[in-house]
Amino acid sequence: MKQFDDMYRGKRVLITGHTGFKGSWLTLWLHELGAEVIGLALSPENQPNHWDLLQLSIDDHRADIRDRDAIRRVIRDSQPEMIFHLAAQPLVRRSYCDPLETWSTNVMGTANLLEACREQTSVRAIVSVTTDKCYENKEWPWGYREIDSLGGHDPYSASKAGSELVAASYRSAFFTSDSAPLLATARAGNVIGGGDWSEDRLIPDLIRALQEGKSLEIRSPAATRPWQHVLESLSGYLMLGQRLFSGDTRFAEAWNFGPEPEGNRSVSEVLERLSLVWNNIVWHKTEQPQPHEANLLYLDSAKARQKLHWQSVWNLEATLAQTATWYRAWLEAGETISRQQLRDYVEDAAKANHEWVS
Repeated sequence: MKQFDDMYRGKRVLITGHTGFKGSWLTLWLHELGAEVIGLALSPENQPNHWDLLQLSIDDHRADIRDRDAIRRVIRDSQPEMIFHLAAQPLVRRSYCDPLETWSTNVMGTANLLEACREQTSVRAIVSVTTDKCYENKEWPWGYREIDSLGGHDPYSASKAGSELVAASYRSAFFTSDSAPLLATARAGNVIGGGDWSEDRLIPDLIRALQEGKSLEIRSPAATRPWQHVLESLSGYLMLGQRLFSGDTRFAEAWNFGPEPEGNRSVSEVLERLSLVWNNIVWHKTEQPQPHEANLLYLDSAKARQKLHWQSVWNLEATLAQTATWYRAWLEAGETISRQQLRDYVEDAAKANHEWVS
């Protein structure tokens, strides 16, 4: 099946943060699309990790996004035509422990990348990935739109708002000529799926508890999040990159890629639904005091649906079933079924007549 009008085939695409959870899935997809992928990231912190399990052969560079000289050197030598910027410190609780790491990685790391792109004429399109948490969270019962205020209580959320401001500044101050790259930012919901072993995330914490035969300790069972499979956000990024690469300046702005309203569920609801496909789940609420985290967060993705014609492929039930299936295959048989799940996702998108696949 033809995906994204076959635009990525043969293109030199740089992915920062390719060794992370979301970055490794994106690298797999672009590799399957025939792109010439260049990766720039730190080595994975966790063992096991999705990147090592995939065993992909790409132009792999290990560097810190805060190392300006290293970033410039990789971009100069690899001459990418398109960049997906995912390198980040992605954890809220870790940002409380080391706020300076979070600020320097998420804000100055983005500035380092965009500054290097000013010096490299090969780059035509940049998708800089932030988060749904970049909005000033007022605990509204409706979704945040791209025109709503940015902000953040914790260092992670605030630093991602800062990354958005850096991108907006470069777009308006430096990327204005006809030869400059088109730059967009992308804000997704709480992505889940196979291959995530990050600390302080619901699904990885659950898998570790299951492996150890323990009850899962939950911080905020009533907290509501926009849950979606990792491939949902990536399909949005790839659609956005396609439009930018074509030179359409209307898409050089901020975009939300969140689930349908039924995907906005509390932590306890997600665990209850997971228990329907994985019946040995046990959990309890911690009694220990916890750092502040938002209780209610919801993205309005009407803009992406109307202008990009992007839409979800898997609903929440399918997302949870696919996630459980991935981990079961790995735990019980040592199999990494990411390629098969990617194929299943593309086939389901084709059956639903989604615009990016034919």
